[in-house]
Amino acid sequence: MAENETLECITEHERILQEIESTDTACVGPTLRSIYDDQPNAHKRFMEKLDARIRNHDREIEKMCNFHHQGFVDAITELLKVRADSEKLMVRKMTVKRTSLTEVIRCRIQQRNMAITVEKLQLCIPGTTAFVYQWSLNQYRFCQIMAENLPRLREEIKEISMSDLKDFLESIRKHSDKVGETAMRQYRPVHKETLGAVGFVLTAQDLVDFSPVYRCLHIYTVLGDRETFENYYRKQRKKQARLVLQPQANMHETVEGYRRYFNQIVGFFVVEDHILHATQGLVTRAFTDELWNMALSKIIAVLRTHSSYCDDPDLVLELKNLIVIFADTLQGYGFSVNRLFDLLFEVRDQYNETLLKKWALVFREIFELDNYSPIPVETEEEYKLVISRFPFHDAEIEKQDFPKKLPMSQSVPQIYTQVKEFIYASLKFSESLHRSSTEIDDMLRKSTNLLLTRTLSSCLQNLIKKPHIGLTELVQIIINTTHLEQACRYLEEFITNITNVSPETVHTTRLYGLSTFKDARHAAEGEIYTKLNQKIDEFIQLADYEWGMAESDGRASGYLMDLINFLRSTFQVFTHLPGKVAQTACMSACKHLSTSLMQMLLDTELKQISMGAIQQFNLDVIQCELFASSEPVPGFQGDTLQLAFIDLRQLLDLFMVWDWSTYLADYGQPTSKYLRVNPATALALLEKMKDTSKKNNIFSQFRKNDRDKQKLIETVVKQLRSLVNGMSS
Repeated sequence: MAENETLECITEHERILQEIESTDTACVGPTLRSIYDDQPNAHKRFMEKLDARIRNHDREIEKMCNFHHQGFVDAITELLKVRADSEKLMVRKMTVKRTSLTEVIRCRIQQRNMAITVEKLQLCIPGTTAFVYQWSLNQYRFCQIMAENLPRLREEIKEISMSDLKDFLESIRKHSDKVGETAMRQYRPVHKETLGAVGFVLTAQDLVDFSPVYRCLHIYTVLGDRETFENYYRKQRKKQARLVLQPQANMHETVEGYRRYFNQIVGFFVVEDHILHATQGLVTRAFTDELWNMALSKIIAVLRTHSSYCDDPDLVLELKNLIVIFADTLQGYGFSVNRLFDLLFEVRDQYNETLLKKWALVFREIFELDNYSPIPVETEEEYKLVISRFPFHDAEIEKQDFPKKLPMSQSVPQIYTQVKEFIYASLKFSESLHRSSTEIDDMLRKSTNLLLTRTLSSCLQNLIKKPHIGLTELVQIIINTTHLEQACRYLEEFITNITNVSPETVHTTRLYGLSTFKDARHAAEGEIYTKLNQKIDEFIQLADYEWGMAESDGRASGYLMDLINFLRSTFQVFTHLPGKVAQTACMSACKHLSTSLMQMLLDTELKQISMGAIQQFNLDVIQCELFASSEPVPGFQGDTLQLAFIDLRQLLDLFMVWDWSTYLADYGQPTSKYLRVNPATALALLEKMKDTSKKNNIFSQFRKNDRDKQKLIETVVKQLRSLVNGMSS
């Protein structure tokens, strides 16, 4: 209750003070009486309130006095001297009071003259500044002297005030950094909370003494030369603006370089904003807007250039934070900053580029340190640790006893974790940009897509092509990319949880990083086929056939058996691959082996082949066919894999059985037993089995009475040539 009475009393006192300030003094009596008719001791509280109001008015009067002409002070000083002289004369009058009446009369006349003089001097005070009331002063001699000296004094006063202004302009150029730093600090969110707690806000007026500007403006205004002063001030500030906007050459190297640059610019425009509101026309809103638009174009050009030099994402992020504070600060002073926020989208792209470069190094290191072996887990704790970093679920593996192995290698959870770290880093840039959740969600998804489709994809492609990556590593890479592809939906959920924007929202960007892992897998598969063929070629190069041997050894060649053993062990590793990949790799290897063996027979540098060599070669092909029929990779139907060697088989059968009549008779028929034997191939091999010197000729194996068979061979050669010529025509 007592608090309510106190509040009512304070409100009543405020009303009474306003009434006293706005009411004629003759009517104040009833107002004051109401104070004493109120509560006990109310008049004491009113007196305290009145004293406080008086102190406020004193401060206002003091501020107003700062705008007055220095000559006013000088005139008052002179007037005080006159008053002192008057007082001396009054004392003298009292001392001569006992003198003669004549003296008394003379003193009274002097007193009257002194009073008149004081009265006239009162009229002179405004005359020293603006020649006001000059018409009533011309009759006095001292006024004539003033009239003669005032032009010179006026110029001296203008020169002195202009000198003070120049000193001010030089000083403010040096102190702009401090003014800007203070202004920007007040727009930092944390600092705002501190300000709210302590109520402490510094302004430009607290940091800068603007009195030289006020004084010079007042003097030039009184002397009728305000336009000259305005033009000079604006011209000098334009020059200073251009200096402030020039960045240091190495500004992009540290955040402090950017901070100093922004502080100077903010300080400049905070000062101009203060001048705009405090001087009533020295600068106009149009002038400050013109300066700001000029500055904004320069600032944007500078930031575009310098930010492009920066390859440190942390520095770019700090630059973004500075730009936001810079823009918010100037927006608080009424300047348009939309172009700065548009620039932030360009800086965001630069930030993403630096992030992508940083994460490229991270991915490369992960791949270099990977052992490309399934992750072993000894205990339940180790298993939980792995699946806490990577979303892996497999019912069959979960049922297995410890120790056990997870199908992917250690790079998979590391890559997944780093993609999430990238998303967090990308999110940092979106903070404080005054963007909606949908826009932030879109930014995150687009930047993540770039990470997957450009950076990670490039790292995977380079990894696959590295010489030290063998077949085992390639198989593991295919397995790894399969699991990473499956984890993409968890990354979608991760972004959704951050932004609270559902993936089903219209226009929501989807993660298309799936293509990254599919492309990498296809590249790895292709590399597997290539490396398998290279390995087969290495074994083929070890082949050392005795092409003129009389008969075969009765067992397959050693190089071929080593090759088949290598293929068996390799395809056992392929059991972890997707079925089609393993089958394609196996079929590709068998076809390449068949083609390589055929090329060995048809090599143009090989001039002669004996029947014994053909028989030995046939034993090796039989081993290839046995390998194909042993189902080295599950999933083939029937003799599909054996068909890879069908061309070789039919060619060798034709020569081993010497079944030329059947071949020639059935040639071109779909049901031909030797349908896969090309006449040119048969002719080339048959030519190698003929020796023009008759030495070691196949025909020497026949008895003398078998000349008709030799003639038959000659006939076969002619017919084969005819078929070949017919095909070519």
